[in-house]
Amino acid sequence: MKKIITISREYGSAGSAIGKIVAEKLGWKYYDKQLIDLAADESGLSPKFIEKSEQSLSSGWLYNMMLGSNYSSNYTTATTPNTLPLVDQIYNAQRTIILKVAKESPCVIVGRCADYILHTSEEFADSDILKLFVYANPDDRIKRAIEAYGIPEKDAKKTITQVNKRRANHYNTFTEWTWGAYEHYDLLINSSYAGIDGTADLIVNAAKA
Repeated sequence: MKKIITISREYGSAGSAIGKIVAEKLGWKYYDKQLIDLAADESGLSPKFIEKSEQSLSSGWLYNMMLGSNYSSNYTTATTPNTLPLVDQIYNAQRTIILKVAKESPCVIVGRCADYILHTSEEFADSDILKLFVYANPDDRIKRAIEAYGIPEKDAKKTITQVNKRRANHYNTFTEWTWGAYEHYDLLINSSYAGIDGTADLIVNAAKA
């Protein structure tokens, strides 16, 4: 039985919704955007700032600005002074929180490089972690972007491309892995195949195997 499930996902693949159902079925903790508030407490940065940074961090002018910027926050340790660039402060705060919640109880963690963070930590056995990448057919991703996220139809395809590019850039910047590359995951699942509930069942069964 696995103890931790990490889910990387394409935008519009319903990876977050699937992760929440999996956590409910297993009776585990579920972490997605909750990590923003926890990282804010850890770092002293505001939750809104961290959320905005996550959305823009690895793309365009904001990333370049933050990469060369220092910010005096509460996040200070012997090895992590608070004069680090903002991008590193945010990543380190989220890394600390991910390691903490993973130690406390079985959980499902969505995004935020959790698979790499846990895999490279000596505190966890890789056999206890189920690393997933959830994707979906293009038409289904567009449909979900419109219906679940309220993206205008004319903007849906462009938004999906932009969000996935940011996720890939962020992941590839902070890890030594490549976002979506099959060799880094235990399972790659097309959520279009079995739908949200069916995909959740597949993951639950895999976690128990």
